Amino acid sequence: MAYDGIVIHSILHELNDKLLGGRIDKVYQPESDEIILSVRSLGSNYKLLLTANPSHPRLHLTSSAKENPQEPPLFCMVLRKHIQSGKIIEISQPRFDRIVNIKIEALNEMGDYTVKTLILEIMGRHSNLMLVDENMKVLECARHISFDKSSVRQMLPGKEYTLPPGGEKLDTLTLNENNFNASIEKMPSEKIYAAIYKSFNGISPVIADEICCNAQTDPSLPVSMLSADDISRVYSAFDALVTKIRQNSYAPQIVYDGDRIIDMLPFGLNKFSGLKAKVFASPSEMTEAFYATKDTQYRLNQKTHDLKHLISQNIERCAKKRAIQQQSLKDIENREYLKLCGELITANIYAIKQGMTTVRLNNFYSEELEETEIELDSALTPAENAQKYFKRYNKAKRTFAALQDQIVSNDEELAYLEGVLTSVANCENEQDIKDIRSELREQGYIKKEAKQKGRKVSKRSVPLHFISSDGFDIYVGKNNVQNDELTLKTAHSTDIWMHTKNIPGSHVIIISRGAEIPDTTLTEAATLAAYYSKAQNSALVPVDYTQRKNVHKPNGAKPGFVIYDTNKTAYITPDEEAVKKIKQI
Repeated sequence: MAYDGIVIHSILHELNDKLLGGRIDKVYQPESDEIILSVRSLGSNYKLLLTANPSHPRLHLTSSAKENPQEPPLFCMVLRKHIQSGKIIEISQPRFDRIVNIKIEALNEMGDYTVKTLILEIMGRHSNLMLVDENMKVLECARHISFDKSSVRQMLPGKEYTLPPGGEKLDTLTLNENNFNASIEKMPSEKIYAAIYKSFNGISPVIADEICCNAQTDPSLPVSMLSADDISRVYSAFDALVTKIRQNSYAPQIVYDGDRIIDMLPFGLNKFSGLKAKVFASPSEMTEAFYATKDTQYRLNQKTHDLKHLISQNIERCAKKRAIQQQSLKDIENREYLKLCGELITANIYAIKQGMTTVRLNNFYSEELEETEIELDSALTPAENAQKYFKRYNKAKRTFAALQDQIVSNDEELAYLEGVLTSVANCENEQDIKDIRSELREQGYIKKEAKQKGRKVSKRSVPLHFISSDGFDIYVGKNNVQNDELTLKTAHSTDIWMHTKNIPGSHVIIISRGAEIPDTTLTEAATLAAYYSKAQNSALVPVDYTQRKNVHKPNGAKPGFVIYDTNKTAYITPDEEAVKKIKQI
């Protein structure tokens, strides 16, 4: 279900219990639209995440650690100035809407206590974070909204804060039979479940559907087709839900269909009663678990967009270059004919007269001695015509020789770039992205940065590490630098090396320690090789494997490129569930 008003209400109940009266020790801004407040409260330390991520806006307590930029953004510095060391005095949800106000009492520059409000608006792509003063003037916001972006509502420093438009919905917590009936009657043609979520703040379509089901009323029926008894039952079911909300009777849970996540819920819903559910100790734990993978993938997609664009541009350049090279080969495919013409003219030079435009000569290289028609330049002597053909032949021969090297070089670059693009797709964290960016910088695809004094040198990410069912260590490179290190430095001569055949992908190493590798381990490692490759979504992917001693890197080859022999080939269909079953360290 959506991150609706009920989920927010359940989280605010938790935050009021844990953070009210607490002091803000630190303020961090790991992302442009994300703030983390470190709060000391009731003898414990908490981290409160507030994010205006357009795809997954939310707030909750978090246990995850994120890397912060070396230079704090402007919004972060403004927050530190105004609310760091401040005391949280109120956490509220106006009108049961998807808006959260956190009031913070702190000393200003004059040493007087003032109250600032940190506001999170959870509204999809319009989500935003802003800090306002006691007069509701915006001090700063995560996302500036100027008039050219919105003529309805601007969000800029110095502007007066106003609530978002759309305030015609009712506060769900003020539900009574009169305002319910009046709201529903205004929408006779709407389906009853739609009339509910369009009339009351914080109610998602999933909850509206649940209310109708609990009232034993078809949610798809138009309001006009409902009897008075139907509407009364729907109101009673709605009122029972609101009572549960007022009493904070929450049981946060994630429901699954098999291993697939279906939804997160503030409490159990009858419509999901047949599905498996995992109940969490708090709404924050549920929310963090639900969004962990989604948010990480969204952030990675954001941060790899420019890399993918850069690599794709270079792949396109190599593809165009290949097309030109193939056309050039086609243009000189008659080079042997040019040589033949020159030789036939030379052999019959006294039988050819200047001024002739064509001549038919027997091809003495052929057993049948068939005649070959040769075009001549009438302005040239027979000897000059022969030399003209030899010159054209020699030029074509030189072009062919040069093209052979260029084609090999271009194909190697194309294979390298496709491999890097696969590595980008397999990135699991920000450090993986930095490693690939560094590799591309070393290869000249990205302009090198000037060295900055005092800049921290980030640690390289490490290869993926798995343990097979038989207890063997399996390592998977996540980028070309790791592939080289695994294959050329980590692996011993008798270890098993794997890679998809003629398909960009990761180098996979099975550490044998001199023992014979069982088939089960070979299959699991081959599954990893196929999964972490460009052919992840294909069937029967060929995976070559051999001992490490049979793998060599040519001098001057690009990162990740090796040659090998004495290999065997396994055919594997990549399976995400099979990969999840392999123990990962």
